[in-house]
Amino acid sequence: MTQAETAKMSGKDFLFKVLNGTAIGIIVGLIPNAVLGEIFKALNGPIWDTLYQVVFSLQFATPAIIGVLVGLQFGFNAMQATTIGTATFVASGAVKLTMATVNGIEKPTWVGGGIGDLINVMITAAIASYVVLKIKDHLGSLNAILLPILGGALPAAIGVFLLPYVSKITALIGSMINGFTTLQPVVMSVLISITFSILIISPISTVAIGLAIGLEGISSGSAAIGVAACTAVLVVASMKVNESGTTLAILLGAMKMMMPNMVKKPVILVPIICTAAVSGVVSALLNIQGIPSSAGFGLVGLVGPIHAFQLLGGSTVGKLISVTIAFIVVPFVVGFLMNYLFGKVLKLYGEDAFKYNV
Repeated sequence: MTQAETAKMSGKDFLFKVLNGTAIGIIVGLIPNAVLGEIFKALNGPIWDTLYQVVFSLQFATPAIIGVLVGLQFGFNAMQATTIGTATFVASGAVKLTMATVNGIEKPTWVGGGIGDLINVMITAAIASYVVLKIKDHLGSLNAILLPILGGALPAAIGVFLLPYVSKITALIGSMINGFTTLQPVVMSVLISITFSILIISPISTVAIGLAIGLEGISSGSAAIGVAACTAVLVVASMKVNESGTTLAILLGAMKMMMPNMVKKPVILVPIICTAAVSGVVSALLNIQGIPSSAGFGLVGLVGPIHAFQLLGGSTVGKLISVTIAFIVVPFVVGFLMNYLFGKVLKLYGEDAFKYNV
């Protein structure tokens, strides 16, 4: 990207480059575990355990992947893009340095903490990209020395200082959702389902929320249903305007790749929210349940349906029917109807609202 192009770049263009890089990075980092993780966990043997560890561990690289891909969105070269990646990885909180006692000796130890805070990753990526845009043509022979410091270490430090404060956003959302659990079951299910259907298409991790506040039972089941409802609407709408690979990626768990679409046209949340509300009612009536670790997955890896099946009472056939209705039939049928109503009949948005642009 030339200096002239940089000067012409609007704040909107800058934002969408960050969003697009983030969306693609999430797919690259999370899809392997989302698709294969539960399969490898279910299979016995050291080989399968090792393969599970591989796909699970790939998630820790997500912040770095996002940083690099955001850099590529700006047309940065390899060194500049990887500089962004180092900043986002450190500022994400995905891996933290702690002190651990080994054989009576206290040593620094790196501890993995999931994919980190994606909101902070995006903020850090934006800061690092801005810095690199400003300095990349002015470093001359000192480029190899100053670029990693000014474009990597400096934004990383800012991100690390911001992380505790940015993470409070997740905590506040968790507190709000916890408040829903005190309500009447059907109302609670609807509100939790709607909330998670929105969160799954935002930078906030639904899995992290579910684990952080310990959602279980019907609350967890409703959360998983909300994620499934969002998936259903996005799949139905994507089939008409995107390549089959994009639609399949969404079905397999890459709902966050639609974040740029949601920011450009927030109206696409209307069919998602309505589908989640109806699905939440059905979820409560069918007594769909889950555990904290299944709350944020929905259909991804069949984590939600598997745990719901295990926790339901009754015959195997009855449980299978209930889970299929709750996770497949209702979200996809209602999702199709809602997309048709708001897109075709009321014309709140066009089909291009769900068009994925890399």
